[in-house]
Amino acid sequence: MTHRDALHRDALHDDAVHDDALQDGALHDDALHEEGEEEPAEHLRFWDYLSRLEQVTEADEVDLVSEVLTDPDQAMAQSAVVRHLDRRAADLHPGPAYEPWAERMSRATTRHPFLARRLHEWSLYRAVRLRRSWSPDALLASSDWLQLLTAAAPNAAALEILADRGRTKRIRNAARAGLKQPGRR
Repeated sequence: MTHRDALHRDALHDDAVHDDALQDGALHDDALHEEGEEEPAEHLRFWDYLSRLEQVTEADEVDLVSEVLTDPDQAMAQSAVVRHLDRRAADLHPGPAYEPWAERMSRATTRHPFLARRLHEWSLYRAVRLRRSWSPDALLASSDWLQLLTAAAPNAAALEILADRGRTKRIRNAARAGLKQPGRR
């Protein structure tokens, strides 16, 4: 598995508390439905939103994200949007297209604290990953999701901070393992 594939996979995991709340009502699980039982409407909308978000053009992206966020089932809507943000940010963060995209998405998600935080954390990850200016305090105050993602990044300063003061044992261990890889110290 390439680093990009691992990054994309890891990006799809939300903060544990928020993820549980989103998944309770938003994720599709065939095992939960008896044969012949109708799929709940919010599940159908969720899968439709994911499909539309995956195919949306850059010109229509803000409008579609805004439309999805008007859905009455906010847990489901935000779950679909965070998957989209994670997919797009994983693809865009290394290059110059990330910043204008993040600005556009910030405007579309400004009234949704979880989504706004996720975008902010992607920007922090980008700074760490590209070895730009970033704050150790911001990294330590970030979610478990970002700390785990960063623990896989090739930035020795970030890894040392997380190995010493990461929020969970899992984060600290992942950062320590990262430091043992060649070229990370």
